[in-house]
Amino acid sequence: MLDWTDRHCRYFHRLLSPQARLYTEMLTTGAIIHGGMHRFLDFDPAEHPVALQLGGSEPADLAECARLAQRWGYDEVNLNCGCPSERVQRGAFGACLMNEASLVADCVKAMIDAVGGDPTLPITVKHRIGIDQNESYDFVRDFVGTVADVGCQVFIVHARNAWLKGLSPKENREIPPLRHEVVHRLKRDFPHLTIVLNGGLADNAACLAQLQPSAVLDDVTLDGVMVGRAAYHTPWMLSDWDELFFGAAPRAQPLTREAAEAAMVAYVEREMARTAGWAHGEVRWPQVIRHILGLYNGLPGARRWRQVWSDHTLKHERPSEVMRLAHQRPPRRPQEAVPPA
Repeated sequence: MLDWTDRHCRYFHRLLSPQARLYTEMLTTGAIIHGGMHRFLDFDPAEHPVALQLGGSEPADLAECARLAQRWGYDEVNLNCGCPSERVQRGAFGACLMNEASLVADCVKAMIDAVGGDPTLPITVKHRIGIDQNESYDFVRDFVGTVADVGCQVFIVHARNAWLKGLSPKENREIPPLRHEVVHRLKRDFPHLTIVLNGGLADNAACLAQLQPSAVLDDVTLDGVMVGRAAYHTPWMLSDWDELFFGAAPRAQPLTREAAEAAMVAYVEREMARTAGWAHGEVRWPQVIRHILGLYNGLPGARRWRQVWSDHTLKHERPSEVMRLAHQRPPRRPQEAVPPA
């Protein structure tokens, strides 16, 4: 989710689901250590529980970032071993790390030691089920076993192989076949670990189906699901999560799309004022509002609403004014004259 789940996106998603665990975009250790810690690590207290997702392969650097995550108050540190991007591969991390299970174990051990084994700050791993055309279950089983031996208890498993050559990151999310059953096998073989399934979950029905006992693998039940792009493009699905997945009581006052939009407008105007003025500050509203453009997907008028919010000629207007325009009923077209009989 590079360039997607920044702190503004996470604030929006938290409005929709107070209990879901949110993840940062993958941040490289070099960017955090050398590129400005506050820029990358700051987050709104409302985002809790929130996990810092790291990209890297140097145990010492990952340990330093884990210490920083502890200082900043994150609720989890996640090592990404699933991203297939060539840019990531050039840095020798992401999905290619699955070929070096012992190195991943060293990295995880260094992070656990760096935070003193803090039980409130678990060190977790996100990975694929295989690399390239190697579809051997033994490969991913041995990877998980090696990393679990140093103390990792949580594995978030994208149920596709990562093809490191010949496919773009987008194609890597679509072409390698989904094999959800591999993730269920991992839970069967490692019942003491927390196994979370990722990949191919397009709606809440698909999420619920994956959290039911498996009829194929001895009633194995997964511990959770992770949803990425579906949650971003159709964010309203999050509004049902607390009741569906966390057993929460219905909200005393039901959330509406309009209320969520208004809350984001209030948030962005606060952020713009906080960073030196609404018109010329560090935060500009288009970079925040882009995260909510899927809010009305599937509803009448959604296309026009997106067009108004995406109109670059309005970028110097106050967000509250743009919201008013977005919900303004468009003028009716004059009826064409009917030619005389």
